[in-house]
Amino acid sequence: MKKQMLVQIAELKEKIAQYRPLSPSEVQRLREEFIIESTYNSNAIEGNTITLRETVLILKEGMTIAEKPIREHLDIIGFKDAFNYIYELVANNEPLTERTIKDIHSLVLMSNAENRGVYRKIPVRILGAENEPTPPYLIAEEMATLIAKYQQKLTACHPLEAIAWLHLAFESIHPFIDGNGRAGRLLLNFELLKQGYLPVDIKFTDRVKYYSYFDEFHRNNQDPTALLELIADYELQELERYLHILER
Repeated sequence: MKKQMLVQIAELKEKIAQYRPLSPSEVQRLREEFIIESTYNSNAIEGNTITLRETVLILKEGMTIAEKPIREHLDIIGFKDAFNYIYELVANNEPLTERTIKDIHSLVLMSNAENRGVYRKIPVRILGAENEPTPPYLIAEEMATLIAKYQQKLTACHPLEAIAWLHLAFESIHPFIDGNGRAGRLLLNFELLKQGYLPVDIKFTDRVKYYSYFDEFHRNNQDPTALLELIADYELQELERYLHILER
């Protein structure tokens, strides 16, 4: 199944490359729609109660939602700003570095000025998870190792497999006191875009199986296959949707 999906993805990418590019206004509209949905889903996975419709009102109309916390509004705005930022990074051919990761996290954690872009200084536990996040005194070292190992995997594995591994390994380190999930999903899309793929939106409705893949990663000697298949499935859907728009 995995190999077949990867072949389909390659074929669709090749097919899309043969079409004329969309106009800048068309690209901007598609990007805006994707960012809004992704902002909703990524924040909902973390417990944000703002709905998709409310997310649209906040990001497109500048409205505030009555009885919803300011922090939840800031999480929505921060994620959108961070997504736009990764598009800038890709356009400028910026590499993945600790500085890049901290800058993305700084935008994500708009509601928490003290901890934006700062590695945590205290140990944490993830309730229900089978692994213990990295102790704070080892975070900087493990983040440097993560980036180096990811570059090795890019040369040895299929890009989607390397990216799935990166996401799972980043979340395992859990380098920040808050915002790791949202920052990690943005990093996943940063790398997808750099490798010539479309970004993917991990849905709130898939959160249970998505979380289960982190335990599988540790049970199976850091094998990212389960998450790889989810990412590949989302990528296929995005490529098919994009191709349908081009054909239409």
